[in-house]
Formats: sequence, structure tokens, C-alpha cells
Amino acid sequence: MSKQLDVIEYFDRHTGKLCREAVMGDASIKWAYQTLSGKVFSSFLFGSSILSRILGWYFNSSLSKRKIAGAIEDLEINTSEFLKEEDEFTCFNDFFTRKLQDGSRPFSAEESDFSSPADGRLLVYDDLGESSKVKVKGVEDTLQSLFDRDITEFDGGKAAVVRLCPADYHRFHFPCNGTVIEQVKVKGKYHSVNPIALASKEKIFCVNKREYTIVQTEKFGKIAFMEVGAFGVAGIHQTFSGTNIEKMEEKGYFDFGGSTIVLIFQKDCIEFSEDLLKNSKIGVETLVKAGETMASALS
Repeated sequence: MSKQLDVIEYFDRHTGKLCREAVMGDASIKWAYQTLSGKVFSSFLFGSSILSRILGWYFNSSLSKRKIAGAIEDLEINTSEFLKEEDEFTCFNDFFTRKLQDGSRPFSAEESDFSSPADGRLLVYDDLGESSKVKVKGVEDTLQSLFDRDITEFDGGKAAVVRLCPADYHRFHFPCNGTVIEQVKVKGKYHSVNPIALASKEKIFCVNKREYTIVQTEKFGKIAFMEVGAFGVAGIHQTFSGTNIEKMEEKGYFDFGGSTIVLIFQKDCIEFSEDLLKNSKIGVETLVKAGETMASALS
């Protein structure tokens, strides 16, 4: 029987308090993943890009602009960070993929400090084991399934999962300096990455549409940076160019919908921050902002 998940809680890194998450589409996600009728239709809803593309068309149209004010109020989004004024957004997706004012996401200039690539709720996995298995939200699978290829060079390494919510800033950044050595797109489905869906459906990350970039770094070894698409995400956009990348340079952005970033590290290259380790050991995510230090180099 699927786990029933009615309350989503996380630790706020700044206040140290346990918070309750505001979830868009809570009722519809529960129907799709926790009822018999929903499960019957879920293969159609999430098995192809059709519905996500329809939603993408709507949220890119001026018709969706009317939803912006309500989302800001319901999700308590800080508008003072916006580069644009609220009434300057042309559609909901323009608002959703918004840029922020310079200095809104400060970060450490120390090369040995590893920054969070995005705003989101973070879980870390301190030991993937020699079998390269990663357990995400209680579901265990191999890195080979996640990347759809042999990836034994990350055996015994570590992982971090950053789950972005509709309230979050949806542009993502390179967490350190490095050199891009490979980029790959993996075809897949469009399941929701809402925690209700993750608790109810096995192996979502390993079947969803995803893209990954392999980056060689001086301080952190080789890193795999993966973006996972989801229901409602009409696109994962890469905005960087060239192969030499700088810390907190914009890498890309997600269109409207739930989305997730998975980072995979090689063995003995990185050490996660203590608060992230402590919270992750009890299965509770920690709210972080892009640029905040989440780990440090071991060498």
C-alpha cells in the first residue's frame, strides 16, 4: 500500500525551525497517486509530454498572467528580489522563470566551499556504497538506472538532491569552478516530483525526463549535475555557453512545474555541512538558497 503523505515538513536553515510546506495542486496530486481512479489515468497523464506541453502553452500565454498575483500571495514570495516589477511579467512562466536582482543570492568566494546550485529543499546522501545505489525518498535504485549508462567512476561517492517548489527561484547555477566535459539528455516521463508523488510512486527520478552535465573540478573531483523534469515542466533550458564555467554562473532554468536537481560526487572528494547531514539522517529536507555553502572540499 502506498504511503499516505498529508503534511510536508522541512527545516528552515536560517531559523532552525521545522516548517510546513505550502503545496500547489495538493488535492490533484493526491488523486493521481493515492486513488485507484487516479492511478488508472496516471500512465496517460504522466507517460507522455502531451499534457505538459498543453500546460506549457497556457502558462506561456497572456491568459495565465492573472494567476501571478495569487501565487505570490499564497506562496508568500518575496517580490523585493525581483529584477522586474510584478506588472511587467508577460505571462505566468515569465514570472516563474524570473531573474533576481544582483546580490540576491550571495555566495562564498572560497574555492573550497561548494555552493547550493538552486533554491530548494535539500537532502544529502553521505555514502552511496560500492554498489552505487542511491536512495531517494525511500526508493533505492542504482546510479546506472538514473544516468542510463555505466557510471562506476562514482562508486562509493555521495549525492545531494535539491527539490524546487513553485515558490522557489527556478534558475540554477554552477556550484563551483570547473570544466564541462560532457552533456547528455535522457528521454523519460513526466511524473510529479511533489513529495506525495515520491512517496507513492517508485523510481520517479529514474524514469522522468532528465539531463545531466559532467563537470571536472580542481577541488571536488568529477561531479555529475542532473536536472530532472516533471509534470508541467515543458522544458529544461541550458543557458550557459562554452566549457569553462565559473562558480554561481547561471547554468539554466526550469519552465513551470515541479523540478529537481541531483548532484553526484566521487568518493573522498567532498564533505557535506553538518546541519544537512543531521537533518538528512532523519529524512527531513533543509531549505537552502542558491549560493549558500552546502559542502566543503576534503583535499
